[in-house]
Amino acid sequence: MKLVILMVFAAILASLGMALFQLVRGGDSRKMANALTVRISLSVLLFLALFVAWGGGLIQPGGLR
Repeated sequence: MKLVILMVFAAILASLGMALFQLVRGGDSRKMANALTVRISLSVLLFLALFVAWGGGLIQPGGLR
């Protein structure tokens, strides 16, 4: 489960990097908007997956120590 979470997080960062690249390069604004849409979609998907995994007992909160 941790590997899946890390892979989705890496995809979120890659999508954010692609949007930044398009912004700096001054390229097509549609590509930047698509990259940001993918980032938002992956973020929501990751949040829902974490919530379902926590509810199903697959992961446990660590808390502050």
